[in-house]
Amino acid sequence: MELPLIAPMLATPGTLPPPGQDERWAYETKQDGQRAVVYLTGDGGLVLRSRSGEDITGAYPELRPLGAALGGTAAVLDGEVLALDAQGRGDFQLLQSRMGLAHAPARAARLAVRAPVHLVLFDALHLGGRPLLRLPYAQRRAELLALGLDGPRWSTPAALVGHGREALEATRAHGLEGLVCKRLDSVYEPGVRSRNWIKIRNMRGVDVLVGGWSPGRGRLTGTFGALLVGQRTRTGLRYVGSVGTGWSEAERARTAGLLRDLATDTCPFDPVPPAAGAHWVVPRLVGEVRHSTRTRAGMLRQPSWLRLRPDLTPEESAADLPEEFA
Repeated sequence: MELPLIAPMLATPGTLPPPGQDERWAYETKQDGQRAVVYLTGDGGLVLRSRSGEDITGAYPELRPLGAALGGTAAVLDGEVLALDAQGRGDFQLLQSRMGLAHAPARAARLAVRAPVHLVLFDALHLGGRPLLRLPYAQRRAELLALGLDGPRWSTPAALVGHGREALEATRAHGLEGLVCKRLDSVYEPGVRSRNWIKIRNMRGVDVLVGGWSPGRGRLTGTFGALLVGQRTRTGLRYVGSVGTGWSEAERARTAGLLRDLATDTCPFDPVPPAAGAHWVVPRLVGEVRHSTRTRAGMLRQPSWLRLRPDLTPEESAADLPEEFA
């Protein structure tokens, strides 16, 4: 059967639905992986396509047995490819070694043995010759669950109807990336970033020490473009990332003045970070940064500046790098 190419529907960043509308929404765990539209051809074949439409099947040979899971029934499903950490959570850094190998089958096969991926399925778009896009989300989910697709390398996680606040708190408590809220009556909108799907990313706050800055470009020429920040270890200050967003114009001007007063020729980080054109400062400024997760090396992912902490000295701040990254 010739299956239709379907671009994945996208979620809009936002907040939880109002409490009075809670029962009209389903809540799914937001996964930290690679989006994949899954084509089961009905003859044992499997094709995975990325969000851009690229064929990525060859990168994940361990998922090929899924092609026979529905026998002769052809289907188009929506899901996400994950690399799981020791706690069973999606770890995008682990997944990066698997991505981009669609045309390197030998290397993909070796990594499939050492670091296998897991596919989570969360929507059914086409099934047995029937287009499902115009059906409401609740009915599409029922169709998906009825397929019983839970295998060694794939699963169909449950979605929770209502109780959004509790669902969000559970993702935070378990260190998960966030939550996706989906209207029960919403149709599937291929390629559209829709308000019928809302994504909420869990962000964490951490105190950091400012050790330098990189010059701004364009409208930021003449001031800093990003702050280079670190946290203490037993042996010194470890660089944990570059923070380039989060300031108002007034806050940026004030911070730029503080950086000028603390200028030094000596890099305070150990080791010196690969930051071309960096300007160093004495690490006396404490700031609070919001971020999603950390890489395995302790680097902050998607950091955004929250505020200066003039109430904290470097010695008093809780700016120590967590032990697992030190």
